[in-house]
Parts: sequence; C-alpha cells; structure tokens
Amino acid sequence: MSKVIVIGSGFGGLGAAIRLAAKGHQVELFEKLDKLGGRAYVFSIDGYTFDAGPTVITAPFMFDDLWAAAGRRREDYFTLRPCDPFYRIFDHTGRSFDYNGDEKFILDQIEKWNPADRDGYQRFMGTTKAIFQKGFVELADKPFLHFTDMLKVAPDLIRMQSYLSVYHYAAQFVKDEFLRRCFSFHPLLIGGNPFDAPSIYAMIHYLEREWGIHYAVGGTGAIVSAMGRLFEELGGRIHLNAEVNEILVEGRRVTGIRLADGQIHRADHIVSNADVAFTYKHLIPAQYRRKFTDRRIDRMKYSVSLVVIYFGTRRQYREHGLAHHNIILSKSYKGLLTDIFKRKKLSDEFSLYLHMPSLDDPSLAPEGGESFYVLAPVPNLDADVDWTTQAKPYRDAIMQFLEDNYLPDLQANIVVERMVDPLHFQNTLNSVKGAAFSVQPILLQSAWFRPHNRSEDFDNLYFAGAGTHPGAGLPGVLSSSIIVENLIGPAEPHAAPAGKRENAEASREIDHLIPA
Repeated sequence: MSKVIVIGSGFGGLGAAIRLAAKGHQVELFEKLDKLGGRAYVFSIDGYTFDAGPTVITAPFMFDDLWAAAGRRREDYFTLRPCDPFYRIFDHTGRSFDYNGDEKFILDQIEKWNPADRDGYQRFMGTTKAIFQKGFVELADKPFLHFTDMLKVAPDLIRMQSYLSVYHYAAQFVKDEFLRRCFSFHPLLIGGNPFDAPSIYAMIHYLEREWGIHYAVGGTGAIVSAMGRLFEELGGRIHLNAEVNEILVEGRRVTGIRLADGQIHRADHIVSNADVAFTYKHLIPAQYRRKFTDRRIDRMKYSVSLVVIYFGTRRQYREHGLAHHNIILSKSYKGLLTDIFKRKKLSDEFSLYLHMPSLDDPSLAPEGGESFYVLAPVPNLDADVDWTTQAKPYRDAIMQFLEDNYLPDLQANIVVERMVDPLHFQNTLNSVKGAAFSVQPILLQSAWFRPHNRSEDFDNLYFAGAGTHPGAGLPGVLSSSIIVENLIGPAEPHAAPAGKRENAEASREIDHLIPA
C-alpha cells in the first residue's frame, strides 16, 4: 500500500484525499488551521455562523460522483437545496435583474430591460453550450501535461473564439450594457476580469443553467464536515494545526514533509492543495526547482484579492428586496475593473457580492437575527495599498453604502462583525500576493499554460486546487482532484469498482504517455 500526503484541506485537497483513499492508498492530510476547509473555513460568533469562502454550489453531481467513488451516497451526509433565483443583480440605481434555470423566466426578465436582446440571448446560450461541452465535459478533468495536449485542442479553442474576452463574447449577442454585465460577470467568481478572461469561461453561465445553483443546509461548511467524515471512514488520517514548512526532495522525487514543529512524515506521493506559487516558492528550496524558479513565479499574473466583511444583525431584512445571492454592480464597472486589474489601485467605487444565507437557513443566526457577508474584489498586494490603515475606511464606506441603499439602519443593528483583507489571504491562507483565487484566469495561464497538475520538476508531486488546471471555483477544484486521482492511479492492481472502470482506463492511458 502506497502512502500519500495531502497538504491543505480545501475542496481540492479533500476531494483528492477521498478519491485516493477510496483507491486503496494510505492517505494523511495536513492542515495548517484548526479546522478543515482552507478558504472554505467556517467560524461562529455568538450564535451567528459564517462561511468564510465559497457559497455558490454549482455542478452538484460532482459531489454525488465523489461519494459514489467511495461507495457511499451523498444524500446520507448533507442536503442540497436549489436556489431560486440564482442571483439578484442590481445596477447602480438599485434596479434588479433575476435569473434562474428557467429560460422563459430569463427571457421575461430581459424583456423588462431590452426586448431586442431576447433573440440575442438565445443565440448566446446556443453557442455557450458548445463551449461548455468542450471546456467542461471534455477537458476539465483531463491533464494538460504536454504541449501537444494543447495543440490538439487549439483548433477548437480558436473556433470558439477563445481569443475574445467573456465580456466581448457576450457583447456580440447582447446589446444592453447592463445585460452584457449580467451575462459576463462570472470570471469575477474565480478571480478573473470579464474583460480579460477568455471566452471559454462563458461556459460558467451555461453550467449554472444546466445544473442550477444550490445551497447546502447548514452552510458550505456542512459539505466540508461531510467530506472530512467520509475521508476518515475510508481510513484517512487528518492532522489539524499542522503547518508544513518544507517538502523534502531527493533528485526528481519528493520524499516527505517537515512540519513547523520539526516532525518529518514520509510518503510515496505528495498532493499539494496549498497555493501552487506558495508551494514552489516557500516549501521547496530554490536549488531543486528548474522550471518553477522564483523569477517565473513572480512573473505570473495573479487574481484579485478580496475584502470580506462578515456581520450579524439583531433584526431581519426580509422585506427589503434581497435574495440569497445578490450582486451589486457599480456605475463605472469597466473603470473599476481597470483600477483593480490594470492600474492596481483601490478605487473610490466598488462592486459587491452580498450573501444572505439566513434568508433560506434560519439556523445560521439567532432567532430574529440575520447572517450576512459582503465581498468586494480589490487589487492583490502588487498594489500600493497599506491595508493596516486602509481597511477601516474601506469597510466604513461599504457599510455606509449598504445602509444607504439596501439595509436601513444597518450599523445600529450589527451585533457581531469580522473583516478580512488581502493580508489575511497572504498571511493566513498562504496565497502569494494575497491573491484570493491564485493564478489569474487569462488565456496564457489556462490549460497547458497553467501550472500543471503533476509537477514539471518532480515526478511524484501533484497539485489540486485553484492554481492548477482547470482553475478556481468548486467545479474546477473538484475536477483537479479527479485528475490527481487518475494520474496517481490505484494503490495496487485490482478491478475497478462498478462505474469507475472508464476512469481507470483513462488513468492507464495517461500513465502510458508519461515518460518514466
């Protein structure tokens, strides 16, 4: 039985740990923090519960597949409920647009803004289906280890106009400026700029239409807890408060890890769910790295960072026109994104994601109260912003904006509050430059151009999570765990479980192509 160490317990790390344990490996997982989850950490204050990170659950079948790989039923571990609407999107005047999985409903919503865009939206959806089929169904869980892998799909990427940004792709079909924003904002959910992210990411909108957006009862943390339970049932071992300081190297192989307290743990394979750039730059001494040098790491483009304010109120806000997931777009939308991604400056404006989970799950707040978080994309730490002094004024501006426009008397009714900024992503979550979503999703940092799922420097070091292929977002990081499972393969030769033989065949084919 081979031994696998997994560093980090985000969704990608937990997914890989579960899949490899189900394949017969002896798997140990090491997490720096005191709870599982990584960016999906959960914290509670005086009866209010907050999901620190992901809250939008798409492609729920991927969790079903994960549990099936372990011979279990996902429904026995946690409950998913569909959200309707998926999002309520507000323009700068407070006028809103809802969308869900019902095409007639969406067309009726479009009618209220610009009737002429009904036909264009239908054509847009028709083309994004093909993008989704290629980008997600065919390629999301396939490794891009060789340049020839990229050459094989290049004609398809050109045909799908991947050289266009998501915004400009949508703009070909939709003429109303606000509707263009509604159908192209999705790269922001994975740390990208809708004006730079290639059009292949337009598939996110189709993915939402295909499988819906769901909410896990008890919050996203309920999924993390269920994954931890499943992993331990499969014989996996979890180490919390176990920060990894170094990955040990012998030649082209990694042999184990050294913890902050000096303990050494050996393994046949290591899977890092830590930030890819952090893993290379801070866990592996420079003399062992030929491809991922410090210079290469520093020259990569990184995603936005975030300011997130978690707050609980003593009163409820059920009659103020908010949904579970709310997106508030600024008037100077492109200008704001240019400030964040290009000028690297903290803008006077902000676009916000306002999460109100207690609307659907009262258990997350005391009786009569409400649980929220509000998120603002901001430049990563390449920007000349001193967050030790700028965080409080920025927080005050956001909360005053919410009070003036959406949540009356908000600040007088806040009873608990916590805020994180780019320094939290750098110092607590080990994200290089405080990037909340690791490597930015642009064309030349996608597929083969993205850090590979198997290290180019070490034969038995693998990556799962936002910084590797296919990228950030729950479907992306869960797909990366499938890639890692197939690259490592089963612990020893045995018949693949029912329903998994196709994956096993794919794994053998991949192994055949990889040089010894």
